[in-house]
Amino acid sequence: TDAEVSTRKKTFAEVQTERLDQAERTVLIKCPSKLNEKKLLQYLSSHGNVKSHFFFENRGINALIEFSEKSSIASLQDAVGIPSASEHHVVPFKSRLFTFTLKNPVSQRVEETPLHLSPQCHIPVKDLIEKLCLADSISSQMYVLLNEYQLTEENIKLRFLACSLVRDFACAYFPDSTVKPFGSSVNTFGKLGSDVDMFLDFGDTGKHATKMKKGPFEMEYQMKRLPSERLATQRILSVIGDCLDNFGPGCVNVQKILNARCPLVKFSHQPTGFQCDLSVSNSIAIRSSELLYIYGCLDSRVRALVFTIRCWARVHGLTNSAPGTWITNFSLTMMVMFFLQRRSPPIIPTLDQLKELADAKDKHIIGGYDCSFVSDLRKIKPTKNTETLDVLLADFFEYFGNFDFRKNSINLRKGKEVNKPESSPLYIWNPFEQDLNISKNVNQPQLEKFIAMARESAWILQKEDKTRQMIDKEPWGLAALLIPFGKSNSSKMNRMKGIGSETIRSLLDSLKLNNANSQQKAVGK
Repeated sequence: TDAEVSTRKKTFAEVQTERLDQAERTVLIKCPSKLNEKKLLQYLSSHGNVKSHFFFENRGINALIEFSEKSSIASLQDAVGIPSASEHHVVPFKSRLFTFTLKNPVSQRVEETPLHLSPQCHIPVKDLIEKLCLADSISSQMYVLLNEYQLTEENIKLRFLACSLVRDFACAYFPDSTVKPFGSSVNTFGKLGSDVDMFLDFGDTGKHATKMKKGPFEMEYQMKRLPSERLATQRILSVIGDCLDNFGPGCVNVQKILNARCPLVKFSHQPTGFQCDLSVSNSIAIRSSELLYIYGCLDSRVRALVFTIRCWARVHGLTNSAPGTWITNFSLTMMVMFFLQRRSPPIIPTLDQLKELADAKDKHIIGGYDCSFVSDLRKIKPTKNTETLDVLLADFFEYFGNFDFRKNSINLRKGKEVNKPESSPLYIWNPFEQDLNISKNVNQPQLEKFIAMARESAWILQKEDKTRQMIDKEPWGLAALLIPFGKSNSSKMNRMKGIGSETIRSLLDSLKLNNANSQQKAVGK
């Protein structure tokens, strides 16, 4: 759509600023079950112009309401009452979360029209497979998958609202602070249902220098001093975590994990339905989010391939939402990026090429690492590569099924296979912290499983007779790759060259028996 193209060309920072601003003007309302949309909007309009709204299901019907002016929220808050404390006593924190109930439900039930509810999670794999079978090419199958799984406009608004509601607490202590999402919520590769990673930003690094120029005095705040930045981070998160736990409406299961390499607070935010991870500003994580954002915006094939590979990996148990020796989604995404840099001609530029295009405002040196790259998408020349996704998917499996992992590592800066600097089974250079391997956690058995699955998938795509399968109504193309290949070790796998239609049917039936819940777990982040 035109709207999407115009949003696509904005820089990462512009999109972030716009979304954060939007979230500041937004409230969330738990609605009565018998709701007349027109009446609700009519009432809300008495407090100011409603710029956009949508409804979604989460323990009942909810409405996200975005006002044109921030002042409308104060006007609405003035009209809202405090819950009567009958069996519970309330913590009197006034947030932007409200419950509306009808005063006299009987009289208002007459003109009830069904509401349009925006889905906040993706369909189960078995339903996806049925949809894929109706597409006319592997390429269109991949776009069907992308459309089912990618974050919707509504879901993104809800993510930024969750951050904005946490910010309201942080601002009680640090009035200038902001809470921003990073990672999959903003890098264009987020999947419906994934967690929200957010960080607390005090954003006064640049201010210091400019302020000091005026007047005859060196002036600074008296602030509490601590022996390390880590300790400061831990203390701040500890207090904010306690705040959310004690006063935050709908914040449950608050866990403070302060001794992790990156200290964080995990919690469930019931009003939006998100699982959230809050940490303190990590500039390198932001740069990674922006780098992926750029790659995701450059060519529509990039996101289609990443979503497909991630779904494939999840179905075959190559990735897992629990931490362990599995390949992470971030590593898989980097492998896809590397593969696209290696095409002839390349589909996306290397990080070094993006750095060449950077100007003064794109300069970022973080902790001694050069994290500079161009932010303006218009400066990046579009690719001349016209390969279809059908070709790219098959070649991805072929490429990594035969990659020399023993000798070579994956380097996105250079877009080249380079000798491994140390002996981890899978070595993917951290794009910014050049001495780190982002896939250090992966062990040999997991890598071998990945290679075996890639070979099997390449083989299934090669031998396929699409026309026959479409007539036989058998899963074909991508659909055939999203059905588990039988509980096999790789030697058995080479023997079971042809999966008969009986096997596939019985697999499909067993998939249908699995409840939707475990299906959703079956497709990782």
